[in-house]
Amino acid sequence: MRIHLATDHAGLDFSRHLQEHLAAAGHEVVDHGPVEYDPIDDYPAFCINAAKGVVRDQQAGVQALGVVFGGSGNGEQIAANKVLGVRAALVWNDSTAQLARQHNDANVISIGARQHTVEEATRFIDLFIAEPFSLEERHVRRIAQLAEYEATGDIAGRNVDR
Repeated sequence: MRIHLATDHAGLDFSRHLQEHLAAAGHEVVDHGPVEYDPIDDYPAFCINAAKGVVRDQQAGVQALGVVFGGSGNGEQIAANKVLGVRAALVWNDSTAQLARQHNDANVISIGARQHTVEEATRFIDLFIAEPFSLEERHVRRIAQLAEYEATGDIAGRNVDR
């Protein structure tokens, strides 16, 4: 599987560790930056590029997921979710890592590098990658509604306020 990574300065050490860990597990890793420590760097472009890479790969039939990091993971999740076709989830424990895939078919996760150890974050990512989407009808339906809203600004028959 191809894994797209992005971070800011807070997650740079995590990113380096993860690149090695994921490559050793047989994954192709694409690093979207940064490549060096800059305490005032701006994460949006890094995370957006990683998210775009995931969507582009998935549309081309390539198995791909993304992982973005920052101090809390919040801003990085927001940035990734600005990309059409991305479902980025903030992960903070084993259960949220698994449910992000199982129920939400998330294709990107975000983790707070200042909130977790490298070992915890690595476990969350391994769980996320290994967990399949459940394909349960209710989850498929909900994801379709989100995609419809993303494309049209409405969910037919669901009384979305205009």
